[in-house]
Amino acid sequence: MWLKLSTIALFPILIVQGTRVRKNTPQLSEPSGEREGCVGQGHSLSLLILGDSAAAGVGVETQQEALSGMIISELKTEYALQWKLHAKTGNTTKQLFRAVQGLNQQQYDVVVTSIGVNDVTKLISARTWIKQQKQLFTQIQHHFQPKLVIVSGVPPMQHFPALPQPLAWLFGKYAEQMNKTLQQWLATQEQFRFIAYDIEALQALNFPMAKDGFHPSKEVYAIWGKQVADLVRQSFRP
Repeated sequence: MWLKLSTIALFPILIVQGTRVRKNTPQLSEPSGEREGCVGQGHSLSLLILGDSAAAGVGVETQQEALSGMIISELKTEYALQWKLHAKTGNTTKQLFRAVQGLNQQQYDVVVTSIGVNDVTKLISARTWIKQQKQLFTQIQHHFQPKLVIVSGVPPMQHFPALPQPLAWLFGKYAEQMNKTLQQWLATQEQFRFIAYDIEALQALNFPMAKDGFHPSKEVYAIWGKQVADLVRQSFRP
């Protein structure tokens, strides 16, 4: 309730700051490179990455430097990977849900998701968001029958250089509430694992971000990719 009241109180300022951010923030393209393939050697493993601009790798030049590339780099010496990336800049949870519905049904061992930032910018409540997340993950389970679903938490938006105060503070609070609600639900789901951004590692690197101040840098993707790879190794011993 207090977050809703804060949003109402700050609304005039948020409108001005939000308009300014959209006007002044560089619009980065999704990186070049393959979005599916087979690579590596060892234990057979199929991998699907779903989500928004961060999943798509915005912030770096090539997919090799993005989340997909970092995960593959970590795992390709231990697993024969069949992988695919399906992500789009601007995706909300509802939009990703509709996108999954349109994909061919296929079994994947691992599904990795990154979604939530665009829901935060629309100031969707955690209560509404978790309902949408449950619908999304039910659809993912039905469509892909994964043995493991790795859910990336909403990033700490209060640290995004592109966002001024109090907009950054408010977005950060929305992200915190969404992550807390999501973690509580995922704790009851056997096949799911939650990834929180490694704040200590990012602080040690002084929160490196892409040149737009809004998307991950190569360094952030490397940390994130290793977190995903470690969870894969725990579930699928090479």
